[in-house]
Amino acid sequence: MKLAEAAPGPSAAFAAVDRSLREGPLDPVVRELVKIRASQLNGCVYCLDLHAAEARRNGEGEDRLLQLAVWPESELFTEAERAALAYTDQATRLVDGVDDPTWEALAEHFTTEEIGALVAQVALINAYNRIGVPTRRRPGD
Repeated sequence: MKLAEAAPGPSAAFAAVDRSLREGPLDPVVRELVKIRASQLNGCVYCLDLHAAEARRNGEGEDRLLQLAVWPESELFTEAERAALAYTDQATRLVDGVDDPTWEALAEHFTTEEIGALVAQVALINAYNRIGVPTRRRPGD
């Protein structure tokens, strides 16, 4: 099933949010990293493939893409990227919510507007993953 055909209104609304986030204050590198990370956690092959390809087009290195799955152990990510990835992991897993140290780390590296965009971006990619996984979207669809 393709959401754009089955539910054109909601699909267009998701696309509008995506366009707004691409025009927003969040660094494009961070934006793609969190999309890829959430897609890894959610097992969304379609989104993982799509956003890894976009990150490569934007100059992201293969070594960082490969180490993203184990980012806490990797030395290739900046402190700001690590804060965004920690938020992404916690917000995606929703086990205990997002802890205070994670919010504090975000506040050290990002403006309020950037944090708002990050929260929205992680929510949006999780929504897209929850469409892609159950509808069995595959790369190239």
